[in-house]
Amino acid sequence: MSSPARRELAEFLRSRRRQVDPRAVGLPAGDARRTPGLRREEVALLSGVSHTWYTWLEQGRDIRPSRQVVDALARTLRMSPAEHEYLKDLAAPHHSQARGGALQQGRGVPAHVQRLLDALGSSPAYAITASWSIVGWNRAYERLYPGVAAAAPADRNLLWLVFTDPAVRELLGDWVTDSRRFLTQFRAEVGPRLADPDVVDLVARLEAASPHFRAGWASHDVDRFSSRERRFEHPRVGTLLLEHHQLTPADTPGLQLVVYTAAAGSDTAARLARLSA
Repeated sequence: MSSPARRELAEFLRSRRRQVDPRAVGLPAGDARRTPGLRREEVALLSGVSHTWYTWLEQGRDIRPSRQVVDALARTLRMSPAEHEYLKDLAAPHHSQARGGALQQGRGVPAHVQRLLDALGSSPAYAITASWSIVGWNRAYERLYPGVAAAAPADRNLLWLVFTDPAVRELLGDWVTDSRRFLTQFRAEVGPRLADPDVVDLVARLEAASPHFRAGWASHDVDRFSSRERRFEHPRVGTLLLEHHQLTPADTPGLQLVVYTAAAGSDTAARLARLSA
């Protein structure tokens, strides 16, 4: 039986193959096809590998493509930089697992990390584990989203709250777009660790609870995090334009800190000050 990472690699390749327009890789536009996208033999030919070998890869067999082959497949399948990176992680999962080292759920953040969060003052900030459990936050974040303190510890997971808490849906400026972005970033991070019990449990619960999550998860879409401006609609202080940052403490690699700062040129800093008063 193939491993979860091998199965994810196979399903990811199939999903990307079906999205490629044959004309984009120089194949005839009028070629009749029963299914959209490229055929396996076309991907193999364009990538310089045998049809049999590529078929085995899509079947989830335990074969290890070289970096050169991974790069060739990414070019053939017109992958984005985020998709290319995800393919590399799936092809050699031990590399991404080495980055992981998740903090055990329920242990909370180290004291020095909590002090750092508190020192950020009116900038909302929180800490998440590799499976996105929220294990620490500052007062500014609790005022932005009071539900973080009210949530049961087992439900205090960023992805779970985004897809199940109506208060988060109201808080996010564009919930459909924002929730989809969270989902694709989560998948990019955990793809090689889909066998981890906490990830298995979270995905199963979300698939049962949210049709929107279920459809997004089935797409196998991925994206990487990038700092950007985000809009929140807070019931007390109105529209907040916040720049979204993500940091990893050097001495706690299994932890990520998410920090929101007031966007330049906006009145958000004053609104955050009112929220913290």
